[in-house]
Amino acid sequence: MPDDTIPEALAVLWRDPAPTRRSGGLRRERIVAQAIEMADADGLAALSMAKLAQRLGCGTMSLYRHVANKDQLIAFMLSAAPGPPPAPPRGTDWRTALDGWARGLWDVYHRHPWILPASAAGPPVDPGQLAWLDAGLAALAGTGMSERDKLAGVLAVLHFVRGAAALAIEAPTDVDGPDYPRMLRTVVDGDRFPALASALDAGAFDDGDESQIDAFRSGLAQLLDGLSLKL
Repeated sequence: MPDDTIPEALAVLWRDPAPTRRSGGLRRERIVAQAIEMADADGLAALSMAKLAQRLGCGTMSLYRHVANKDQLIAFMLSAAPGPPPAPPRGTDWRTALDGWARGLWDVYHRHPWILPASAAGPPVDPGQLAWLDAGLAALAGTGMSERDKLAGVLAVLHFVRGAAALAIEAPTDVDGPDYPRMLRTVVDGDRFPALASALDAGAFDDGDESQIDAFRSGLAQLLDGLSLKL
């Protein structure tokens, strides 16, 4: 891939996806792995080149031999953190394959919550995230759908998983925190918001015995039902 068509950080990933060059015991894989661990624990805001160097036991300038700046580091992290997409067994039908793909993505977002805000800037161009997009499209390979419809379907699933994961991850866990359904009931007027009022009255916003993962799976099943209508 020509380096002048994409940002330098992405050009480095495509030009040198698995570097083996070492400097003072450092290598890019180790730097990125440690940065991912830090972001998993404390978020991207707590990650800095100085703190990362301290964790690695090296000088900050040593990092710059491998990573130009924090933006480049985050690009490397976004490519590495998801890991390989799930590989469905040979002969798996499209729905099972895409369902497994979506659940795998849900797990990625929960293991690395910082990916959600970090990847919101634009579509993926790095090798790691494109591997996931390719796997999602491959799940629909034998359906007879047009390539445009395959992409639209996979992106619809992707956006659903991102949104569901963000809601689940950001939901308050403090038992003394705000109760969303109760707050809604104090402000929703049945004359102004009749559909919302009906949903509240039916308990649709109440968790009950349904866990976040159950709600995610239910929504995913409805989305895949819709995709099946394109076949």
